[in-house]
Amino acid sequence: MSKKEFLLTTEGFLELETELNCLKTERRPLIIEAIKDARAQGDLSENADYDAARTEQAEVENRIAELEYMLGNAKIIEKKATDKVDMGSHIVIEYMDDNSTEEYQIVGSMEADPFENKVSNESPIGKAVFNKKVGDTISVESPTGAYQIKIVKIA
Repeated sequence: MSKKEFLLTTEGFLELETELNCLKTERRPLIIEAIKDARAQGDLSENADYDAARTEQAEVENRIAELEYMLGNAKIIEKKATDKVDMGSHIVIEYMDDNSTEEYQIVGSMEADPFENKVSNESPIGKAVFNKKVGDTISVESPTGAYQIKIVKIA
């Protein structure tokens, strides 16, 4: 079975490392303490605190394993000086239907966050703008139908 490669910016890699460190050094010890406290209450068969702590422990351990796997198989996106849209590029696009503009960063799927204007290279916009230049007008195929955008700036 081949390993999945995770494309991450340097910032995204550091964020995941920070999350992993927090889970291991802060959350894990707190959960262990909560389990000890719940055990001290006596009968575990009807102990809601114990059940909740064990559930939280399982979730944290799963996330730790997931983060370790992602970080172990991460490929850092190296931003190259280019005039084409590439991984890590910050772009400004104009929506042709209403002339509004929006700024996005093209990132790997693990870092995509629409609330921070980080779009995946696998998203409709990410696929459409990849390797395009400033001034290019592109048709974006989306689940709700096609629309036109123009690349205004690449940084």
